[in-house]
Amino acid sequence: KVGWYNAVLQPAFHLPYPDDTLAFVVLSTPSMFDKALKPFVNKEWLKIIRDPVDQCVSHHLSHVKEKFPDQKVDVIFDYEILPSRKPKFLAQTAAHVAGAAYYYQRKDVKLDPWGKKKIYGVCIHPKYGGWFAIRGLLLFPDIQVPFLEQSAPVDCVSTEEKRIELLEQFNFHWQNGRYRDIIEVKERYSEEQKAYFATPPAERFRLLGLTQ
Repeated sequence: KVGWYNAVLQPAFHLPYPDDTLAFVVLSTPSMFDKALKPFVNKEWLKIIRDPVDQCVSHHLSHVKEKFPDQKVDVIFDYEILPSRKPKFLAQTAAHVAGAAYYYQRKDVKLDPWGKKKIYGVCIHPKYGGWFAIRGLLLFPDIQVPFLEQSAPVDCVSTEEKRIELLEQFNFHWQNGRYRDIIEVKERYSEEQKAYFATPPAERFRLLGLTQ
């Protein structure tokens, strides 16, 4: 429910919907690359003018909207920002309150070793670890769900030592991706997918055989 999200954030980040409004957080799993992105690029390559992943997600979520012709469906994508430069929604907070993935933050560590350093939090999925992404939010403004019960996300990095290791890896060594494997995962990105996301965005077109 939108109210779960708004309850944990400052008013500046609130979504402008009643508390009982139904919302879905959209995640992409490791298989998205082969099952969605590559077929999309092969079919639509002449029409790809911005980030291929963003366009692919937009394409698929527009199909989701078409499945609900009688409903108003609002879509907010993870990359959208407000004129103030703030993101339109805080993806990791949304995933946490929806029960999709646990958002580990500095406050989850009792004996904080970082002093005055800025420490960013990171979501970990119980099945995919850090090998997933939060892509968007689907909101159904006309559907109110007052009796929907909130499910807590799975706390899969439960020890203090592991949480410190996770936040250390994510904040100071994120390029090597080791934080993604903080737990045993069922599936991870393929080598091809790792290479794609490790490539600077401007050069990804070439990697996919596209001209920018």
